[in-house]
Amino acid sequence: MADNTAPLSPTQELTETGREFYRRGWTLGTSGNFSMLLARNPLRICVTASGIEKGTLDETNFLELDDDAEILQGFGMPSAETLIHLTIYRFLPRARAILHTHSVWGSILSDHFFESGSIEIEGYEILKGLAGVTTHEHKETVPIVENSQDHVALAHVIENVIRDSKGLHGIYLRRHGLYTWGETAAEARRHVEIFEFLFEVIGRQLR
Repeated sequence: MADNTAPLSPTQELTETGREFYRRGWTLGTSGNFSMLLARNPLRICVTASGIEKGTLDETNFLELDDDAEILQGFGMPSAETLIHLTIYRFLPRARAILHTHSVWGSILSDHFFESGSIEIEGYEILKGLAGVTTHEHKETVPIVENSQDHVALAHVIENVIRDSKGLHGIYLRRHGLYTWGETAAEARRHVEIFEFLFEVIGRQLR
């Protein structure tokens, strides 16, 4: 008899997340990529293979990579955006899961607020679902970074954003998508849900 109380493996957690996010329109087509930290020293992660529809993810669609993004296990090619995942893990020691999603409302806001440099959100009760936030009066800042196909340079920009900012829960690539993270896959998933709710609220108020 199967043990239904056994914890999910990293690939199982990310598979369930991918299917749900696809259903909700946050990873349509083959967009988005997800990862979990397997070890810090030496750094090892599991990450979705490139070009996979998230609505049909299964446990064979993941790669195990080292600190240089070299494949240790699995089949397929890692996304070029894997460098961004590795950068986040290196410079945010508490991050153990990273979720990258694409949504309509987030894309609109990343363009609308690009010249301001960030999406700022304040006064909503749901903000208390973000790790470490205890009041709706909290101001959450989501830096907006210009997207680029030069992923090495982009990873360096994100490194600088992380170094210059405290208490970040997410970063948005303009006209592209959200990167958010958590100490667990469940926490990272909760952060995505909170951000997407708030992006839609703010987006619907734009005139």
